Amino acid sequence: MTNDEASSLLNAYIDGELGPAKTLELEAHLAENPPLRAACGRLREMSEAVRLKADYHAAPAGLEARVRAAIPADEKDRSARPVRWAWPKPGVSLAAAVDWLRPAASLAAVALVTWVVALGYLRPSEDERITQEVLASHVRATLTSRFFDVASSDQHTVKPWLSARLAFSPPVSDLSASDFDLIGGRLDYIGAQPVAVLVYKRRQHVIDVFVWPSEIRQSEQTETRDGFNVERFSRNGMSFWIVSDLNRDELADLGRLLAERSAAP
Repeated sequence: MTNDEASSLLNAYIDGELGPAKTLELEAHLAENPPLRAACGRLREMSEAVRLKADYHAAPAGLEARVRAAIPADEKDRSARPVRWAWPKPGVSLAAAVDWLRPAASLAAVALVTWVVALGYLRPSEDERITQEVLASHVRATLTSRFFDVASSDQHTVKPWLSARLAFSPPVSDLSASDFDLIGGRLDYIGAQPVAVLVYKRRQHVIDVFVWPSEIRQSEQTETRDGFNVERFSRNGMSFWIVSDLNRDELADLGRLLAERSAAP
C-alpha cells in the first residue's frame, strides 16, 4: 500500500467503513509510518470533537411526503419516461422557455426525493458501524496474536489495569466456574472512543468482550457475520459487544452470565 492510498483511506478507516482485510492492510502500513499514524490520530480527535459537539439537524419527518405532493401527477408520469432534451432556439418566448424547463424541474424534484430516501438506506447505521469495528478488532487480534495488553486470569489484576487507563471502570468477572476462563484484557478504540476489551477463552475459542459506557439501552441481539458470532446488550450503563467463532448458544450463555454479574445491585 502506498502513502497516497493509505492517506485516502484514513477517513473511511476512522468511520469504520473499511472491511477487515483493508483495515488490517492499512494498520500494518500505519505501524511503519509514524507521520501518517500521527495524522490518523489528529483525524480521530477531530472526528470525536465533531461527534460530541457539532449540531445535528435531521430532515423533517414529512419532507418526503411534501415533496412528492408538490409534483403534479402528469409530471410524475412524464419524469418516469426517457426525455430527449434540446435547448430552446434563440428568440423563443419566456413562456415557451418556462414550458421547456418544467420537465427538468420535475426530474430535479424526483431526484431530491430519491436522494432523501436513499440517504437513510445507504448510510450505515450506528449498530452496523460498531459491528464492523468490533469484528475488525477481533480479526486483527487473532491474526497478530495480540489478544491482550495485560495477561492475567485474575479479575483483580485486569480490572485495575484497565481502570487506570480509561475514564471508566469496566466490570470484570471471573467466570471460570462456568468454563469461561479470563485470560487478559486490552485497550482498543471503537468509533474513536477508547474501550475495554476483556478476553475470555472456552476450549480453543478466544472471545473478545468489548465494554464501554453508554446511555443508550441496547436490546439483546445475536447475529452471525463472516463466520463470527456477535452478541450485544447493555446493563447498568455499560454497552457490551461480544465477538468469537464460538457457537451462538455458548456465546449467548456467556452474554447471560456477564449480564447477570453486571446488573445493578
